[in-house]
Amino acid sequence: MKANTHPDYHEVTIIQTDGTEYKTRSCMGKPGEKMRLDVDPLSHPAWQGGTQKVVEKQQLKKFENKYGSFLSGNAGREDEAKGKK
Repeated sequence: MKANTHPDYHEVTIIQTDGTEYKTRSCMGKPGEKMRLDVDPLSHPAWQGGTQKVVEKQQLKKFENKYGSFLSGNAGREDEAKGKK
């Protein structure tokens, strides 16, 4: 086998959006480098009741009006019924 084919796997510090830090190992950057997260479980809507917020803002209704409901199995059929396709 060739020598030195694997990347350098070292310790880095992850800084979340609220400032909390933790150490992990990564191939990113240089040893001891800090990675600031723009999106993490503390700030992303998927982990913070995102589905609830989407329903509240009626984004789901807008999506279903445009594309149909995937859950009911009639996705895109409104357009076919209207003759738009």
